Amino acid sequence: MEGIIDTHAHYDDEAFDEDRQMLLASLAPAGISKVINVGASLRGCRDSFDLADSHDHIYAALGVHPSETGDLTEDDMDWIAKKAQDKKVVAIGEIGLDYHFPDDPTPEHQQKWFIRQLDLARNLHLPAIIHSRDAAADTLEILKREDFGRIGGVMHCYSYSKELAEEYLKMGVFFGIGGVLTFKNGKKLKEAVAALPMEALLLETDCPYLAPEPNRGKRNSSLYLPLVVEEMSRIKGISREKVIRITSENAQRLFHFSR
Repeated sequence: MEGIIDTHAHYDDEAFDEDRQMLLASLAPAGISKVINVGASLRGCRDSFDLADSHDHIYAALGVHPSETGDLTEDDMDWIAKKAQDKKVVAIGEIGLDYHFPDDPTPEHQQKWFIRQLDLARNLHLPAIIHSRDAAADTLEILKREDFGRIGGVMHCYSYSKELAEEYLKMGVFFGIGGVLTFKNGKKLKEAVAALPMEALLLETDCPYLAPEPNRGKRNSSLYLPLVVEEMSRIKGISREKVIRITSENAQRLFHFSR
């Protein structure tokens, strides 16, 4: 049986500097079969690529988070496009919109690079990992306009309503589900997961962030994903083994892991 696949992690983060290699080596024995390390900045892309290149069970996604798009150039896009042709690169991401912080690049600037990176994903025939915070309407509008259903991808750390999830579902979008599902105040996400088909769900951590209960506030890692599996099993009324099998099949279908 396929182990758990963590479709969104940031093991390049400095939170893992002291024990990164030991932690990564512990994942397979704990039932974590694959991890996608996701770039959020250009440095994060470089580090993600290096982690994937040096670990058989680690894959990379390359892209620039909306908050990091301030100084992006077309030369940067050329570099990502070149690196993304490697077999261990399985997605473009994380990309999208984030209107939460007033000091971030303007919405117009973020939208420009969001669309540019969606175009990159389309041209490379790779799925996209979408980040969206406090930008629900603009994200949906852009994804519809850019015919996202033909590109394919996942709404990372899905945090919007059940009703909006149904709009994304019409595009064939997957939904990344992590530690927030276990939070006592995660009612909105629980409702969305209850309404969505299992065939649309992926497991993710966003580590080192968003550790599930009872570890909320601690450094997150893929080792905590069984807690998310347990909660998803409870909500969907199916076994934990079935949750793992279906989410892993979904991940394989979207990301086409090569080895």
